Amino acid sequence: MTVTTSTAYSRDLGDELRRLRQRFTGLRGRAFAIQLGWDPSKVSNVEHGKVRASEVDIVQYLTVCGQDLDFCLDFLARYRNAFDSYLALVPDNVRTLAMTESMAKKITSYEVVMVPSLLQTKRYAHQLLVESGEPAEDIAESVERRMERQTVMRRPHRPECVFYVHELALQLCLGDAGLMEDQYQHLQFDTHVLRIVPAHVRIAALQSKCTLYEFENAPPVVHGETGTAQVFAQDSTAVERTEKVFERLDALALDVEQSRSTLDEYVTALRNQ
Repeated sequence: MTVTTSTAYSRDLGDELRRLRQRFTGLRGRAFAIQLGWDPSKVSNVEHGKVRASEVDIVQYLTVCGQDLDFCLDFLARYRNAFDSYLALVPDNVRTLAMTESMAKKITSYEVVMVPSLLQTKRYAHQLLVESGEPAEDIAESVERRMERQTVMRRPHRPECVFYVHELALQLCLGDAGLMEDQYQHLQFDTHVLRIVPAHVRIAALQSKCTLYEFENAPPVVHGETGTAQVFAQDSTAVERTEKVFERLDALALDVEQSRSTLDEYVTALRNQ
């Protein structure tokens, strides 16, 4: 067992182990440690993704949980990269992303051509997936998972959230006027800070979308996404570069009240059509 810096993915896989323990053994951590012959702190550290367990440790853990060889090999294949400073995952792996959002004390994000996922209405999310070519049979589940992620915004102790959104995202109209009016008004909720980057600041549109997650007891994580992969990075260089991006956006974006006024203008324009 090697002590190392935890990552978003190591915490996710550690939590997956915890769920397996609870589901298949019903044992608490201390009783489970006795079954393995481990110190209870080792079970806790592995399940919280704080340490890199050896392959033997992982096989022993999963075997006590009743998992077969194929499951063990699949988990080990994922676990080998769990502590990498840069990690690419498939786009539909929302578990790691949702857990990262849930653990964060602060979320700062930038979107260029669409409303941030955590701020999308159900109708907007559905229409966005339809127009982006998502298979029809997957849309309902994808929308539901997106809505479930948004519960983090309604918690009593929710993370501090700052969303920078380029005005291009507001100009990309999906569906009918009613859909967009609901979306514009939803962006004005008080559970977050929204700052719009004006359309005339074209250079900002060249910056890729990105999100910085900050935690109470873990290093910051940068998240980026394309149509083919999600990338999680907590290398210090990646974090510093992302912090500089948000410093520039802070100087370029409208303040909160100006952003609200801009959204009001979009709603008025729809009603006057």
